[in-house]
Amino acid sequence: MTQKKIDEDNTTTFKAWANMAISKHANKIFKHEAKVIKDKDPEKLHQMRVGVRRLRSAINVFAIALDLPPMVTDKNLGKIGRTLGKLRDLDVLMAELSNNYQPQLPKKERQSLDEVLVSLHKQRKHKLQQVRQTLKGQFYLDFKQELSDWLSKPKYQPIGDFDLKFVLPDLLLPQVSLLLLHPGWLVGVKPETLKTGDEIQTTPISDTKAVEKLLDRQETTLHDLRKVAKKARYNLELFTQFYDLRYQDYLKKIEQVQEVLGEIQDAYVLRAVLEKILKAPIKRKMPELSASLANNRYQKWQQWSILQQEFLADETRRELREIICQVNNQEIQRLITEK
Repeated sequence: MTQKKIDEDNTTTFKAWANMAISKHANKIFKHEAKVIKDKDPEKLHQMRVGVRRLRSAINVFAIALDLPPMVTDKNLGKIGRTLGKLRDLDVLMAELSNNYQPQLPKKERQSLDEVLVSLHKQRKHKLQQVRQTLKGQFYLDFKQELSDWLSKPKYQPIGDFDLKFVLPDLLLPQVSLLLLHPGWLVGVKPETLKTGDEIQTTPISDTKAVEKLLDRQETTLHDLRKVAKKARYNLELFTQFYDLRYQDYLKKIEQVQEVLGEIQDAYVLRAVLEKILKAPIKRKMPELSASLANNRYQKWQQWSILQQEFLADETRRELREIICQVNNQEIQRLITEK
């Protein structure tokens, strides 16, 4: 659906905005599928995977306003996304090893890494075959057909007629609450500061081994916070047009949280993959690479600590809540009158 068509239908209703978001991300998925099957450009796979993630986000956010067909569900999108994701993760991992680590390693460790890359290339062939089977299979074709049919003749729930300015704060505040209340923010926090009512303080850690020890204990918690941050970011990005620049500034900060926690997690995934293929602890088999990974995690921890302190500050949390409640009515009026 074009922007002109949306405006004619009154783009500020809940259902019109839902249609625009779903149409945009569905078209992105369909646009890239043929090239993903041909496997000529890894970027097409990345874009299709992003499209699936964004479509999942849109469907979840707008669920109460939609009457979708049986195949178009978060669960089914998750199946498609996981298949694409396994192949994409291998591409990222191999690029990281080849471009960022291999050139700086001593000869013996480069040979070990070559062994790893050979194994990963074999795995990639298998994952590519799974992606092709999925995109050519009846499950995906039925999903695509039902989604296309719905976009041609969309159906909605009665709440879809609500004006966005009426529902936006109620829609977005729960997303922000899930993010701000996540236990991952408390990793490294002094427990006594939670009881006094004073400003929450994180515990400075300047020793690499101490950081490694803490991250080993809290890996799962921080990884889950990353997923929550990513989901919150995707959901909030659906409505940037209805808020001022402060809203976009917070989106950038949430994206930074997602990225730095992702880089910490990626180092753990990389280590696990290496040890599985080499069948030996990475510290013993590839000590230089092991030290490099530990140093990278330490640097990312320092970046994370700054973001953590910022999001634990009362002023930050209060301002983010207030911004969500301050829908830009002038922008909504512009969308109503601009045709």
